[in-house]
Amino acid sequence: MTNTTIYTGKIWTAIADDHWVEAFAVADGIVTATGTLEDVRQAAGEVADVVEITDGIVMPGLIDGHLHLSLGGTQLAHELPLDPTDDADAILAKVTDWTSRLEPGEWVIGGIIGSGVLPTLNNVEFLAKLDEAAGGHPVLLRDDTMHNRQVNSAALEAMGVTAQTEDPEDGTYVRDDQGRLTGALWELTGAVAEGVAAKSHKDAQARQATALRTALDRLSALGITTVQDAATMLPHFEGLAALEEAGELEMRIIASMPIRPFIEAGTVGEELFERGAAFESEHVKPRFAKFVLDGVPTTLTTALLQPYKCVHGNHDPEFRGELYWSLDDLVASLRRCAELGLGAKLHATGDASVRQALDAAAIVRQDANGGPAMQIAHMSFISEADLGRFAELNVAADACPFMWFPSPLTDGVGEFVADETMANIWPFKDLLATGAVVAGGSDWPVGLPVLNPWLGIEGMVTRQGAVEDGDDRTVNIGQAITLHQALAAFTRESAKALGIAETTGTIEPGKSADFIAIDRNVFEVPTRDVHHTRVIRRWLGGVAGE
Repeated sequence: MTNTTIYTGKIWTAIADDHWVEAFAVADGIVTATGTLEDVRQAAGEVADVVEITDGIVMPGLIDGHLHLSLGGTQLAHELPLDPTDDADAILAKVTDWTSRLEPGEWVIGGIIGSGVLPTLNNVEFLAKLDEAAGGHPVLLRDDTMHNRQVNSAALEAMGVTAQTEDPEDGTYVRDDQGRLTGALWELTGAVAEGVAAKSHKDAQARQATALRTALDRLSALGITTVQDAATMLPHFEGLAALEEAGELEMRIIASMPIRPFIEAGTVGEELFERGAAFESEHVKPRFAKFVLDGVPTTLTTALLQPYKCVHGNHDPEFRGELYWSLDDLVASLRRCAELGLGAKLHATGDASVRQALDAAAIVRQDANGGPAMQIAHMSFISEADLGRFAELNVAADACPFMWFPSPLTDGVGEFVADETMANIWPFKDLLATGAVVAGGSDWPVGLPVLNPWLGIEGMVTRQGAVEDGDDRTVNIGQAITLHQALAAFTRESAKALGIAETTGTIEPGKSADFIAIDRNVFEVPTRDVHHTRVIRRWLGGVAGE
């Protein structure tokens, strides 16, 4: 006999802004009825248990539509923690201290370096100081975009890189005006360093397993029940498969597989798609290909419609960055994704790259199969002329990382991007007004070293940081949205973007019982207290977490 459990309390279903119920029933991990307690009792018949939740509210589990499981977990479990506000001296002191726990020759790996700090390290003087601080250890430090690295001379030697080494396509070994390496690695040169460092780990599988467990434990504690991993590589699939086989995987994971080389070395493209498909399981779904259309503003690699400011080595008043794909190549690859049954997640940080993605969407939507499901990730800058095209072309806006309030990353980007462009950052209100799907994501560990989705949700409404920061500045406050809309972005709307809206994202009959109990009614407390929300308990498929 199937056991049915009724949950009762103050329950926000996320079906609509004001859709609340008194109770819902769960059988075999599926919600079978919702409504008043009396109605649900009648629908459920014989009931094994009734769970009354009296504190706070019940709501759907959070969906983080864009993060990096392995990077985030590895940072938490294994690496030197840096704060994005750390200056050069603080970074050097932390590197020196970290070496005391390492074996001879072991790599110092850590992050994150703030975007505003990174340009100050791009010189041979800092390289020499980093060499001294490291005491002979190779060093690899990531910035807050995760697209760039700072390494020392020992790391460059291990990589086989000299001042004469040619830059790879879509990457730069940064040199000063005398041609000397500074230790800064932009874009795909960082993958070279990551690959060499990874080979130095004694037990890579055990390290990966620990990283994934650490990441998943952290996410579960925050009330997250589903994630879209933004760049799933073979070692990540293998680690997740091991957890699934051991019965330890309690997270719904939508995998996005890089179509071209990315920030981690390894198999990409159709070989990865084919091999990744073999890892499909109850909780792991390889559903998307990951495209990178441009870089990040702090290395002048974001593709913009307006010129960059003339700062930090940019002396061209008309420079707008560059696109990594031609439109023809992008369209061809999107068509191939449709043939393979894969969606497309497209990294586009600039308004020019967003336009290219939408132009490609306009072409493939004319195909007989309508092209693949598409998300444009980051899309912090969107031309007003392109706002309505998201809904028109059925392209989801994948909003991440948490840059819609003041932060070191937001401030760092503002040093490079034209003030007029920055003034229109994150146009959530306008996007929603067009009927676009706006899905919330953290891009963790990008941007902020400590993940708190409740801060991201709050920030969508206030466009301010946590009140404890003492920073009363706002970021494009005119584009603030309601708390209902922000919570929908991290539940119902993210489920739509991930292609799983029939399975999860709301509490309603026929869907998986993915829900959380939180310690407060977030709709009744002051909005600037939302980031203090604590998760009392979390259920995935009707199973309560520990």
